[in-house]
Amino acid sequence: MSRHEATYWVRFDEATPGGLLRTSGLLRYAQDVAWRHSEALGFDRPWYAERRLAWLVRGAELEVAGSIPMGTSLAVSTHVVGYRKVWARRRAEFRPPDGSLLAWVLTDWVLIDARGRPTRVPEAIASNFPAPAPVEPLLRVDLPPAPDGAARRAFQVRPQELDPMDHVNNAVYLDWLEESILAAAGDASGGIDSVPRRYRLEYLAAAAPKASVQALTWRDQGWAHRLTGADGAELLRARVEDAPSLPLRPDPAR
Repeated sequence: MSRHEATYWVRFDEATPGGLLRTSGLLRYAQDVAWRHSEALGFDRPWYAERRLAWLVRGAELEVAGSIPMGTSLAVSTHVVGYRKVWARRRAEFRPPDGSLLAWVLTDWVLIDARGRPTRVPEAIASNFPAPAPVEPLLRVDLPPAPDGAARRAFQVRPQELDPMDHVNNAVYLDWLEESILAAAGDASGGIDSVPRRYRLEYLAAAAPKASVQALTWRDQGWAHRLTGADGAELLRARVEDAPSLPLRPDPAR
């Protein structure tokens, strides 16, 4: 199994007013270390550009098991835990110098072609990132219709929220989710600073530059969240579990 590790230092601008790493920082680190892993094995961005291929995040599940203060030095590891025809699942783990597991992220990446359609993962990639096929399907988040009392937010995509693919980066949706929870919770934190806590996000469509979006957020065994575009099409479904004790999702590669 191919595993890659890099060290990240939690910067001042990545921390909340409480001095802790923003949850979206975990997705940003996971995304960055995945690309560093790919580049280390010869699959850099020019390699993908030449073949007109790109990876798109389809789903993410992450757990924050412990607080991560500003200034923490994190060893962030990544490896591919499995494939299906057009997608791959990665696991990233976040550990301070004492080796304890502070957080983990599972990310489902779909490979798309120049038309934006899913395409089969090339054998060259699969052979360099060996992993068993995942027994689970792509991450899904089931949500009931939002109740009448759901908190509503309407806002517009800002330029700084776009990535080099010219759409909203997957980590930004997590920022929007937590902003919506804070708005719905009023003066309370809504549990977004409690540990452990777990997030499940299903990305349904990309928010384009200057797009108008609407968030609906409500209590439902934790928090439920739905993000839609101006045309009513769903962009994101998400859940946050803030139970006091969560079962550990084991790493299938261990």
